[in-house]
Amino acid sequence: MSATRSPKVSERVAPKAADPQPQKKKHDDDDGPDFATLLRAWIESHRASLLDSLRRLGKQPIGSFFTCMVMAVALSLPMGLSLLLSNVERLGGSWQRAAQISLYLQLEASATDGEALREQIKGIPGVADAEYVGRDQALEEFQQQSGLGEALKELPENPLPGVVLVTPTEVDKPALEALRQKLSELPKVQQAQLDLVWVERLAAILKLGDRFVFGLTVLLVSALLLVIGNTIRLHIENRRTEIEVIKLVGGTDSYVRRPFLYMGALYGFGAGILSWGVLAFGLNWLNDAVVGLAGLYGSDFALAGVPVADGLSLLLGAVLLGYIGAWIAVARHLRELAPK
Repeated sequence: MSATRSPKVSERVAPKAADPQPQKKKHDDDDGPDFATLLRAWIESHRASLLDSLRRLGKQPIGSFFTCMVMAVALSLPMGLSLLLSNVERLGGSWQRAAQISLYLQLEASATDGEALREQIKGIPGVADAEYVGRDQALEEFQQQSGLGEALKELPENPLPGVVLVTPTEVDKPALEALRQKLSELPKVQQAQLDLVWVERLAAILKLGDRFVFGLTVLLVSALLLVIGNTIRLHIENRRTEIEVIKLVGGTDSYVRRPFLYMGALYGFGAGILSWGVLAFGLNWLNDAVVGLAGLYGSDFALAGVPVADGLSLLLGAVLLGYIGAWIAVARHLRELAPK
């Protein structure tokens, strides 16, 4: 009887004793949060820092506005000068047209010879365009521009030759000189003249202006960093006790630094918006006087506004300057924020 009952007892006991799998599952559940949870926590932390910075700036609207306005004025000066230089360069006309080569033909060259020479010159490498001015047209233009119309009528014949005006594809002094020499050897050409003096003067003036704008930009960017750094330093001093408590309970430097970085970026964003508006208003206000002056000279020149690409670059640069200024200020004072 005992021999026959023992297998049944062992069969009832064996399933209960074996199988350690449930304990293994408990250990697997203690690995920690997954990546999605960490990402949500990181996003929530940045969102809270951004909202906190906006709330603190909103509590001081006048002070925040004037800080952004000071930064906007500093940003507008170099950007405005750069836009004015671009307009001056546009007013100077096309560089290619400014560096035209004038080919004075022989007096016996006919209009047919001039047109044939113009077509031949158009096919030469380095030439963008060519225009033939006949002798009669040249005399008429000279009479209008010189004011000697009555005196020229007394001449027995037209003393002016035909001219072919050659527009080069690029303004490069050695290349232009080589092209002038090549054109002077063409038949029916008596003289080839190239005048680059005023072009070189204008280029030198614009180069000087670019260097001045660059130097002014460096000085004003340094001033902006000082303004942002001093502003963020005041915010740090106002929250010194709060920060010391945060560090006392285990807050990291990144956690402490984050709200101030957002605050600097927000200052930069506000300054960029204001600077864009100041430039647009200033150019529009100045354009009325420029259009009136250009109309007196028979020109339809007008100042171009702030291009969208330049405005976005200005806005991005202002945000980066605010961020960098805040980073420098916090890094400098972070060592002093340890709890005592």
